[in-house]
Amino acid sequence: MSTVLVVDDSSTLREMIAGLLLKAGLTVLEAKDGSEAQAMIQASPPDLVVLDIVMPNMNGYELCRWIKNNATTQSIPVIICSSKGEEFDRYWGMKQGADAYITKPFRPDDMISTVRQLLR
Repeated sequence: MSTVLVVDDSSTLREMIAGLLLKAGLTVLEAKDGSEAQAMIQASPPDLVVLDIVMPNMNGYELCRWIKNNATTQSIPVIICSSKGEEFDRYWGMKQGADAYITKPFRPDDMISTVRQLLR
């Protein structure tokens, strides 16, 4: 069973995404910001990370860059899930190493299919 780390400063969004992923048969961990996520990833790397961009302490771009520039974590797929929906935001997220970019609000099916595709 694959483990997905959901990183978002909104507890409502974390719960919503976690619920979707749990229903899809995945194990879910949650972090409220990039710093907490970084510590969790160092302790026990997940199979995939879904993260928001705008968060306190360490934003999603910084966390994504850290994951992708670290030899032990660079193969972990990263999905940025953000309300920042401009083309530049998407471009910048992919430039940081994200494997996918989903704009909030999103369709639950899109999230699940993207997660499944990246876990293959």
